[in-house]
Amino acid sequence: MSRLMHVASGPYAPPVPARELTAVSADGARLHVEVHGPDGAPAVVLSHGWSCSTAFWAAQIRDLAADHRVIAYDQRGHGRSPANPVCSADALADDLEAVLAATLAPGEKAVLAGHSMGGMTLMAAAGRDRFREHAGAVLLCSTGSSRLVAESLVVPMRAGRSRTWLTRKVLGSRAPLGPVTPVARRILKYATMGPGSAPGMVEACARIVHACPRKVRYAWSHVLDTLDLDHRVRELSVPAAVVVGTADRMTPVVHARSLVAALPNCVGSTELPGLGHMTPVEAPALVATRIRELVSTYVGSQRIQQKEGA
Repeated sequence: MSRLMHVASGPYAPPVPARELTAVSADGARLHVEVHGPDGAPAVVLSHGWSCSTAFWAAQIRDLAADHRVIAYDQRGHGRSPANPVCSADALADDLEAVLAATLAPGEKAVLAGHSMGGMTLMAAAGRDRFREHAGAVLLCSTGSSRLVAESLVVPMRAGRSRTWLTRKVLGSRAPLGPVTPVARRILKYATMGPGSAPGMVEACARIVHACPRKVRYAWSHVLDTLDLDHRVRELSVPAAVVVGTADRMTPVVHARSLVAALPNCVGSTELPGLGHMTPVEAPALVATRIRELVSTYVGSQRIQQKEGA
């Protein structure tokens, strides 16, 4: 991976995976997959958001890989996964199923964590057999199931048709992001991060987002514009925890609260004061801790029971 795609040092520099592989989705799309941590350890699967890559999870991977098997993959067209003409919520679900099939043993449970579009991936796959086979619990970070453009606060205007129209133009722009400059950092911080975000956090996110190909960013913006997964949320029956920043402009708190109300088995909701949309980067330890708690409660105990019943 090119250095331009992520920072090269510090807590947000991606660690070297124990191994890499390619998962092949239902339509032939090829997905770059990384596996970190010891074989046989409890499994965690990380699904990143729109215009990001596996590098987005660097802090969680570094934390969790000490005693978990951490699986991270690039969504189609992102990171090192080649672009594909098919962009849809169903394609996201297909891709997740392919990754689960390629990395987990039959019946093996894992905690699945998704940020933004990665959380939508988990919702889209909620009714799939392979998802139900492998999902022990899920963590939904800074995400929503519908009305993403209408509810966005990126454009500082009163809610209504004008704001929705302008937000659609901004988020669905074909314009290249260009190099990471001081102005670019300020824009990205305003749109996606809390006002107190440290420069290192902003730099890490800017490097990742600016590395996303313009055509890929544009294609997926249209999927997010029309996304409606409300019915899928009601199928997400595994234990689910929700994390959101109160200063999130991309998927504001209203989305998290709607998810909490609709999830059949919500086991926790955390609202982080002053944090923005990039919660795994802005609150790395807290997100890793939430994942650890889900593993301990819903996956670790199952592994013990399986050993005792062997």
